[in-house]
Amino acid sequence: MQRNQKSSFLLTSAVLLTSLCAGTTAHASGFGIFTQGASALGQADAVVAHTDEPSAIFFNPALLNKLPGTQIEVGTTLLFPSRDFRSSTTGATASTEDSFYYPSTFYVSHAFNDKISAGLGIFNPFGLGTEWNGAWEGKFLATKSKIETYNFNPVASYQITPALSFAAGLDVIYLDASLESVKFISPAFEANQKFKGDGTGFGYNLGLAYDAGHGISAGVSYRSEVDIDIDGDFSLAVPGVTSMNAKTKITLPRQLMAGIAYQANERFTLETGFRWEDWRSYKELKLEVEGQPTAIFPKNWHDTFAVNVGGKYRLNDTFALLGGYLYGWNAVPDDTFEPGVPDSNSHLLTVGTDMKFNQLKLAVSYAYQLQEERSKNNAVGGVPIANGTYNADIQLLALSLVYKF
Repeated sequence: MQRNQKSSFLLTSAVLLTSLCAGTTAHASGFGIFTQGASALGQADAVVAHTDEPSAIFFNPALLNKLPGTQIEVGTTLLFPSRDFRSSTTGATASTEDSFYYPSTFYVSHAFNDKISAGLGIFNPFGLGTEWNGAWEGKFLATKSKIETYNFNPVASYQITPALSFAAGLDVIYLDASLESVKFISPAFEANQKFKGDGTGFGYNLGLAYDAGHGISAGVSYRSEVDIDIDGDFSLAVPGVTSMNAKTKITLPRQLMAGIAYQANERFTLETGFRWEDWRSYKELKLEVEGQPTAIFPKNWHDTFAVNVGGKYRLNDTFALLGGYLYGWNAVPDDTFEPGVPDSNSHLLTVGTDMKFNQLKLAVSYAYQLQEERSKNNAVGGVPIANGTYNADIQLLALSLVYKF
Protein backbone atom coordinates (compact mmCIF):
# COMPACT_ATOMS: atom_id res chain seq x y z
CA MET A 1 0.00 0.00 0.00
CA GLN A 2 1.41 3.40 -0.87
CA ARG A 3 2.15 6.01 1.82
CA ASN A 4 -0.72 8.36 0.95
CA GLN A 5 -3.12 5.42 0.86
CA LYS A 6 -1.94 4.33 4.30
CA SER A 7 -2.37 7.82 5.77
CA SER A 8 -5.85 8.16 4.31
CA PHE A 9 -6.74 4.69 5.52
CA LEU A 10 -5.58 5.53 9.05
CA LEU A 11 -7.64 8.73 9.13
CA THR A 12 -10.87 7.19 7.89
CA SER A 13 -10.39 4.11 10.07
CA ALA A 14 -10.14 6.42 13.07
CA VAL A 15 -13.40 8.03 12.00
CA LEU A 16 -14.87 4.55 11.84
CA LEU A 17 -13.76 3.90 15.39
CA THR A 18 -15.62 6.95 16.67
CA SER A 19 -18.47 4.46 16.91
CA LEU A 20 -16.47 2.01 19.02
CA CYS A 21 -18.93 2.56 21.84
CA ALA A 22 -21.95 2.29 19.57
CA GLY A 23 -25.11 0.90 21.02
CA THR A 24 -28.86 0.98 21.08
CA THR A 25 -28.82 1.26 24.85
CA ALA A 26 -31.40 -0.27 27.12
CA HIS A 27 -32.37 2.45 29.66
CA ALA A 28 -28.72 3.33 30.23
CA SER A 29 -26.31 6.08 29.32
CA GLY A 30 -23.41 5.39 26.97
CA PHE A 31 -23.82 1.77 25.93
CA GLY A 32 -24.69 -0.08 29.14
CA ILE A 33 -27.34 -2.79 29.29
CA PHE A 34 -29.53 -3.06 32.37
CA THR A 35 -32.20 -5.47 31.08
CA GLN A 36 -31.00 -8.22 33.40
CA GLY A 37 -34.28 -9.88 34.35
CA ALA A 38 -37.95 -9.52 33.43
CA SER A 39 -39.18 -8.96 36.98
CA ALA A 40 -36.49 -6.32 37.54
CA LEU A 41 -37.35 -4.59 34.25
CA GLY A 42 -41.03 -4.50 35.23
CA GLN A 43 -39.97 -2.51 38.31
CA ALA A 44 -37.67 -0.19 36.31
CA ASP A 45 -34.68 -1.92 37.94
CA ALA A 46 -35.64 -0.63 41.40
CA VAL A 47 -34.49 -3.95 42.94
CA VAL A 48 -31.21 -3.06 44.69
CA ALA A 49 -32.71 -3.22 48.21
CA HIS A 50 -35.09 -6.17 47.78
CA THR A 51 -35.31 -9.30 45.64
CA ASP A 52 -36.67 -12.83 45.40
CA GLU A 53 -34.64 -14.10 42.44
CA PRO A 54 -31.01 -14.81 41.38
CA SER A 55 -30.73 -11.73 39.14
CA ALA A 56 -29.64 -10.09 42.42
CA ILE A 57 -26.17 -11.23 41.27
CA PHE A 58 -26.26 -8.26 38.87
CA PHE A 59 -28.21 -5.69 40.90
CA ASN A 60 -26.92 -6.42 44.42
CA PRO A 61 -25.30 -9.79 45.22
CA ALA A 62 -25.56 -9.15 48.97
CA LEU A 63 -29.26 -10.02 48.60
CA LEU A 64 -28.37 -13.65 47.77
CA ASN A 65 -28.63 -14.50 51.46
CA LYS A 66 -32.39 -13.96 51.16
CA LEU A 67 -32.71 -16.77 48.56
CA PRO A 68 -33.20 -20.25 50.04
CA GLY A 69 -31.88 -23.45 48.50
CA THR A 70 -30.67 -23.55 44.90
CA GLN A 71 -32.29 -21.36 42.26
CA ILE A 72 -31.71 -20.99 38.53
CA GLU A 73 -32.90 -18.06 36.42
CA VAL A 74 -32.75 -17.78 32.63
CA GLY A 75 -34.15 -15.00 30.50
CA THR A 76 -33.91 -12.74 27.52
CA THR A 77 -35.13 -9.31 26.44
CA LEU A 78 -36.21 -8.47 22.91
CA LEU A 79 -35.31 -4.86 22.02
CA PHE A 80 -36.87 -3.14 19.02
CA PRO A 81 -35.09 0.21 18.47
CA SER A 82 -36.18 2.96 16.12
CA ARG A 83 -33.96 5.96 15.34
CA ASP A 84 -34.63 8.88 12.96
CA PHE A 85 -32.42 11.67 11.61
CA ARG A 86 -33.22 14.97 9.90
CA SER A 87 -30.38 16.90 8.26
CA SER A 88 -29.95 20.54 9.24
CA THR A 89 -28.17 21.11 5.92
CA THR A 90 -30.48 19.52 3.34
CA GLY A 91 -33.61 18.62 5.30
CA ALA A 92 -33.20 15.01 4.18
CA THR A 93 -34.29 12.26 6.57
CA ALA A 94 -32.94 8.82 7.39
CA SER A 95 -33.80 5.97 9.73
CA THR A 96 -32.03 2.96 11.13
CA GLU A 97 -32.81 -0.43 9.62
CA ASP A 98 -35.54 -2.51 11.25
CA SER A 99 -33.78 -4.90 13.60
CA PHE A 100 -34.00 -6.36 17.08
CA TYR A 101 -31.52 -7.45 19.73
CA TYR A 102 -31.82 -9.98 22.51
CA PRO A 103 -29.41 -9.61 25.46
CA SER A 104 -29.83 -12.71 27.60
CA THR A 105 -29.09 -13.83 31.14
CA PHE A 106 -28.24 -16.93 33.15
CA TYR A 107 -28.04 -16.87 36.95
CA VAL A 108 -27.69 -19.60 39.55
CA SER A 109 -27.63 -19.12 43.34
CA HIS A 110 -27.06 -21.53 46.21
CA ALA A 111 -27.41 -21.10 49.97
CA PHE A 112 -24.81 -23.23 51.77
CA ASN A 113 -26.17 -22.31 55.20
CA ASP A 114 -27.76 -19.36 57.05
CA LYS A 115 -24.65 -17.23 56.59
CA ILE A 116 -22.99 -18.14 53.28
CA SER A 117 -24.47 -18.00 49.78
CA ALA A 118 -22.85 -17.96 46.36
CA GLY A 119 -23.83 -17.64 42.74
CA LEU A 120 -22.78 -17.29 39.12
CA GLY A 121 -24.09 -14.86 36.55
CA ILE A 122 -23.50 -14.88 32.79
CA PHE A 123 -24.95 -11.82 31.08
CA ASN A 124 -24.39 -9.01 28.56
CA PRO A 125 -23.43 -5.85 30.52
CA PHE A 126 -22.61 -3.57 27.55
CA GLY A 127 -23.23 -3.45 23.82
CA LEU A 128 -25.99 -3.87 21.25
CA GLY A 129 -25.86 -2.00 17.96
CA THR A 130 -26.89 0.61 15.42
CA GLU A 131 -27.49 0.00 11.71
CA TRP A 132 -28.12 2.99 9.44
CA ASN A 133 -29.18 2.73 5.82
CA GLY A 134 -25.97 2.54 3.76
CA ALA A 135 -26.92 5.55 1.63
CA TRP A 136 -27.63 8.00 4.44
CA GLU A 137 -25.83 11.34 4.93
CA GLY A 138 -23.64 10.10 7.78
CA LYS A 139 -22.40 6.96 6.02
CA PHE A 140 -18.77 8.18 6.25
CA LEU A 141 -19.11 8.16 10.06
CA ALA A 142 -21.16 5.01 10.68
CA THR A 143 -23.34 2.51 8.85
CA LYS A 144 -23.32 -0.60 11.01
CA SER A 145 -21.96 -0.85 14.55
CA LYS A 146 -22.23 -3.93 16.74
CA ILE A 147 -20.61 -4.63 20.08
CA GLU A 148 -21.23 -7.67 22.25
CA THR A 149 -19.92 -8.25 25.76
CA TYR A 150 -20.19 -11.30 28.01
CA ASN A 151 -19.61 -11.10 31.75
CA PHE A 152 -18.78 -14.27 33.69
CA ASN A 153 -19.49 -13.16 37.25
CA PRO A 154 -18.98 -15.55 40.22
CA VAL A 155 -19.98 -14.05 43.59
CA ALA A 156 -20.17 -14.98 47.28
CA SER A 157 -22.25 -13.34 50.01
CA TYR A 158 -21.84 -13.45 53.80
CA GLN A 159 -24.47 -12.63 56.43
CA ILE A 160 -22.42 -10.51 58.87
CA THR A 161 -25.33 -9.89 61.27
CA PRO A 162 -29.02 -10.77 61.04
CA ALA A 163 -29.55 -7.33 59.46
CA LEU A 164 -26.39 -6.83 57.37
CA SER A 165 -24.86 -8.85 54.53
CA PHE A 166 -21.83 -8.28 52.32
CA ALA A 167 -20.92 -9.74 48.91
CA ALA A 168 -17.97 -9.71 46.53
CA GLY A 169 -17.44 -11.10 43.06
CA LEU A 170 -15.19 -11.24 40.02
CA ASP A 171 -16.06 -9.79 36.59
CA VAL A 172 -14.48 -11.48 33.58
CA ILE A 173 -15.67 -9.54 30.52
CA TYR A 174 -15.14 -10.60 26.92
CA LEU A 175 -15.82 -7.95 24.24
CA ASP A 176 -16.30 -8.50 20.51
CA ALA A 177 -16.71 -5.52 18.14
CA SER A 178 -17.60 -5.24 14.46
CA LEU A 179 -17.85 -1.69 13.05
CA GLU A 180 -18.51 -0.57 9.50
CA SER A 181 -18.70 2.67 7.51
CA VAL A 182 -18.11 3.98 3.99
CA LYS A 183 -14.81 5.47 2.79
CA PHE A 184 -14.76 8.23 0.16
CA ILE A 185 -12.23 7.33 -2.55
CA SER A 186 -13.29 9.69 -5.34
CA PRO A 187 -16.52 11.33 -6.54
CA ALA A 188 -17.17 8.19 -8.58
CA PHE A 189 -15.96 5.57 -6.11
CA GLU A 190 -16.70 4.68 -2.50
CA ALA A 191 -15.73 1.58 -0.57
CA ASN A 192 -16.89 -0.16 2.59
CA GLN A 193 -14.42 -0.35 5.46
CA LYS A 194 -14.63 -2.53 8.54
CA PHE A 195 -12.93 -2.95 11.89
CA LYS A 196 -13.27 -6.24 13.76
CA GLY A 197 -11.58 -7.02 17.04
CA ASP A 198 -11.97 -8.53 20.49
CA GLY A 199 -10.44 -8.58 23.95
CA THR A 200 -10.91 -9.60 27.59
CA GLY A 201 -10.74 -7.60 30.82
CA PHE A 202 -11.10 -8.21 34.57
CA GLY A 203 -12.84 -6.32 37.34
CA TYR A 204 -14.73 -6.88 40.58
CA ASN A 205 -18.08 -6.10 42.16
CA LEU A 206 -19.27 -5.52 45.73
CA GLY A 207 -22.61 -5.34 47.48
CA LEU A 208 -24.19 -4.43 50.83
CA ALA A 209 -27.73 -5.09 52.02
CA TYR A 210 -29.24 -3.84 55.27
CA ASP A 211 -32.59 -4.66 56.85
CA ALA A 212 -33.60 -1.74 59.08
CA GLY A 213 -36.80 -3.39 60.26
CA HIS A 214 -40.37 -2.07 60.08
CA GLY A 215 -40.46 -3.08 56.39
CA ILE A 216 -37.52 -0.83 55.43
CA SER A 217 -34.42 -2.15 53.71
CA ALA A 218 -31.50 -0.56 51.87
CA GLY A 219 -28.91 -1.78 49.39
CA VAL A 220 -25.89 -0.57 47.47
CA SER A 221 -23.73 -2.29 44.86
CA TYR A 222 -20.58 -1.31 42.99
CA ARG A 223 -18.83 -2.53 39.84
CA SER A 224 -15.25 -1.52 39.13
CA GLU A 225 -13.72 -0.19 35.94
CA VAL A 226 -12.63 -2.83 33.45
CA ASP A 227 -9.76 -2.17 31.03
CA ILE A 228 -9.98 -4.13 27.77
CA ASP A 229 -7.24 -4.23 25.13
CA ILE A 230 -8.90 -4.79 21.75
CA ASP A 231 -6.82 -6.45 19.04
CA GLY A 232 -8.11 -6.73 15.49
CA ASP A 233 -7.73 -5.54 11.94
CA PHE A 234 -9.05 -3.03 9.46
CA SER A 235 -10.14 -4.04 5.99
CA LEU A 236 -10.98 -1.82 3.04
CA ALA A 237 -12.95 -3.14 0.07
CA VAL A 238 -10.50 -1.83 -2.54
CA PRO A 239 -8.61 -4.12 -4.96
CA GLY A 240 -4.98 -4.48 -3.95
CA VAL A 241 -5.47 -3.13 -0.43
CA THR A 242 -4.91 -5.68 2.32
CA SER A 243 -6.09 -5.51 5.90
CA MET A 244 -3.88 -3.93 8.55
CA ASN A 245 -3.35 -5.05 12.14
CA ALA A 246 -4.74 -2.54 14.63
CA LYS A 247 -5.39 -2.23 18.33
CA THR A 248 -7.08 0.10 20.73
CA LYS A 249 -8.18 0.11 24.35
CA ILE A 250 -11.40 0.87 26.15
CA THR A 251 -12.18 1.31 29.85
CA LEU A 252 -15.67 0.22 30.83
CA PRO A 253 -16.99 2.55 33.53
CA ARG A 254 -17.43 2.18 37.25
CA GLN A 255 -21.07 1.74 38.23
CA LEU A 256 -22.82 2.37 41.54
CA MET A 257 -26.45 1.46 42.28
CA ALA A 258 -28.36 2.18 45.49
CA GLY A 259 -31.93 1.85 46.66
CA ILE A 260 -34.31 2.00 49.61
CA ALA A 261 -37.30 -0.34 49.73
CA TYR A 262 -40.44 -0.26 51.82
CA GLN A 263 -42.61 -3.35 52.25
CA ALA A 264 -45.92 -1.88 53.30
CA ASN A 265 -47.46 -5.31 53.84
CA GLU A 266 -47.24 -8.86 52.52
CA ARG A 267 -48.67 -7.73 49.18
CA PHE A 268 -47.00 -4.42 48.33
CA THR A 269 -43.31 -3.46 48.02
CA LEU A 270 -42.03 -0.11 46.74
CA GLU A 271 -38.43 0.91 46.03
CA THR A 272 -36.70 4.02 44.80
CA GLY A 273 -33.05 4.56 44.01
CA PHE A 274 -30.39 5.82 41.63
CA ARG A 275 -27.57 4.62 39.39
CA TRP A 276 -24.24 6.37 38.75
CA GLU A 277 -21.99 5.54 35.80
CA ASP A 278 -18.51 7.03 35.57
CA TRP A 279 -18.20 7.52 31.81
CA ARG A 280 -15.31 9.91 32.47
CA SER A 281 -13.25 6.79 31.79
CA TYR A 282 -13.87 7.39 28.07
CA LYS A 283 -11.67 10.46 27.71
CA GLU A 284 -10.13 9.65 24.34
CA LEU A 285 -9.74 7.08 21.63
CA LYS A 286 -6.18 5.98 21.04
CA LEU A 287 -5.71 4.03 17.83
CA GLU A 288 -2.57 2.14 16.85
CA VAL A 289 -2.35 0.85 13.29
CA GLU A 290 0.54 -1.25 12.06
CA GLY A 291 3.24 0.95 10.50
CA GLN A 292 1.50 4.23 11.39
CA PRO A 293 1.90 6.80 14.17
CA THR A 294 -0.57 6.56 17.05
CA ALA A 295 -3.70 8.65 16.51
CA ILE A 296 -5.54 10.17 19.49
CA PHE A 297 -9.11 11.48 19.29
CA PRO A 298 -10.83 13.25 22.21
CA LYS A 299 -14.15 11.93 23.56
CA ASN A 300 -14.50 13.64 26.96
CA TRP A 301 -17.61 11.78 28.08
CA HIS A 302 -18.86 12.66 31.55
CA ASP A 303 -20.31 10.75 34.48
CA THR A 304 -24.06 10.48 34.60
CA PHE A 305 -27.02 9.49 36.77
CA ALA A 306 -30.36 7.74 36.50
CA VAL A 307 -33.17 7.78 39.09
CA ASN A 308 -35.95 5.24 39.33
CA VAL A 309 -38.98 4.08 41.27
CA GLY A 310 -40.73 0.74 41.01
CA GLY A 311 -43.16 -1.48 42.81
CA LYS A 312 -44.67 -4.92 43.08
CA TYR A 313 -48.24 -5.66 44.19
CA ARG A 314 -49.20 -9.28 44.82
CA LEU A 315 -52.79 -9.97 43.83
CA ASN A 316 -52.79 -13.52 45.19
CA ASP A 317 -50.47 -16.49 45.64
CA THR A 318 -50.04 -16.79 41.86
CA PHE A 319 -50.06 -13.32 40.29
CA ALA A 320 -48.23 -10.07 41.03
CA LEU A 321 -48.34 -6.76 39.16
CA LEU A 322 -45.17 -4.77 38.41
CA GLY A 323 -44.67 -1.15 37.43
CA GLY A 324 -41.98 1.51 37.36
CA TYR A 325 -40.38 4.62 35.88
CA LEU A 326 -36.76 5.62 35.26
CA TYR A 327 -35.18 8.85 34.04
CA GLY A 328 -31.59 8.84 32.84
CA TRP A 329 -29.19 11.60 31.82
CA ASN A 330 -26.85 11.09 28.86
CA ALA A 331 -23.04 10.84 28.95
CA VAL A 332 -21.99 12.33 25.60
CA PRO A 333 -21.09 16.07 25.34
CA ASP A 334 -22.26 18.14 22.37
CA ASP A 335 -18.81 18.52 20.83
CA THR A 336 -18.26 14.75 20.47
CA PHE A 337 -21.86 13.66 19.87
CA GLU A 338 -22.07 11.47 16.74
CA PRO A 339 -24.45 8.96 15.05
CA GLY A 340 -22.66 5.83 16.24
CA VAL A 341 -23.64 6.73 19.81
CA PRO A 342 -26.56 9.20 19.56
CA ASP A 343 -27.08 9.15 23.32
CA SER A 344 -29.64 11.46 24.93
CA ASN A 345 -31.65 11.89 28.12
CA SER A 346 -34.31 9.18 28.31
CA HIS A 347 -37.59 8.21 29.97
CA LEU A 348 -38.49 4.57 30.68
CA LEU A 349 -42.00 3.37 31.54
CA THR A 350 -42.44 -0.28 32.58
CA VAL A 351 -45.23 -2.77 33.39
CA GLY A 352 -45.17 -6.49 33.99
CA THR A 353 -46.31 -9.49 35.95
CA ASP A 354 -44.86 -12.32 38.05
CA MET A 355 -46.60 -15.70 38.01
CA LYS A 356 -45.74 -18.42 40.54
CA PHE A 357 -46.48 -22.08 39.91
CA ASN A 358 -45.10 -24.25 42.73
CA GLN A 359 -41.30 -24.23 42.21
CA LEU A 360 -41.46 -22.25 38.97
CA LYS A 361 -41.82 -18.49 38.54
CA LEU A 362 -42.48 -16.83 35.19
CA ALA A 363 -42.01 -13.08 34.73
CA VAL A 364 -43.09 -11.08 31.67
CA SER A 365 -42.53 -7.33 31.29
CA TYR A 366 -42.93 -4.62 28.67
CA ALA A 367 -41.10 -1.29 28.64
CA TYR A 368 -41.09 1.78 26.44
CA GLN A 369 -38.01 3.99 26.35
CA LEU A 370 -38.28 7.46 24.84
CA GLN A 371 -35.06 9.31 24.14
CA GLU A 372 -35.30 13.08 24.07
CA GLU A 373 -34.44 14.84 20.80
CA ARG A 374 -30.75 15.57 20.38
CA SER A 375 -28.99 17.85 17.87
CA LYS A 376 -25.56 17.39 16.31
CA ASN A 377 -23.62 20.47 15.23
CA ASN A 378 -19.94 19.55 15.21
CA ALA A 379 -17.17 18.11 13.07
CA VAL A 380 -16.52 14.71 14.64
CA GLY A 381 -13.72 13.01 12.73
CA GLY A 382 -12.77 16.35 11.19
CA VAL A 383 -15.82 16.34 8.92
CA PRO A 384 -19.00 18.42 9.61
CA ILE A 385 -21.45 15.81 8.29
CA ALA A 386 -24.60 14.19 9.66
CA ASN A 387 -25.43 17.40 11.51
CA GLY A 388 -29.09 17.69 12.38
CA THR A 389 -31.62 16.29 14.85
CA TYR A 390 -31.83 12.74 16.18
CA ASN A 391 -34.92 11.09 17.68
CA ALA A 392 -35.19 7.56 19.04
CA ASP A 393 -37.28 5.16 21.04
CA ILE A 394 -36.97 1.52 22.06
CA GLN A 395 -39.62 -1.07 22.85
CA LEU A 396 -38.58 -3.89 25.18
CA LEU A 397 -40.24 -7.23 25.88
CA ALA A 398 -38.63 -9.37 28.59
CA LEU A 399 -39.18 -12.96 29.71
CA SER A 400 -37.54 -14.77 32.65
CA LEU A 401 -37.98 -18.20 34.25
CA VAL A 402 -36.86 -19.04 37.79
CA TYR A 403 -36.76 -22.60 39.10
CA LYS A 404 -36.28 -23.34 42.79
CA PHE A 405 -34.84 -26.70 43.86
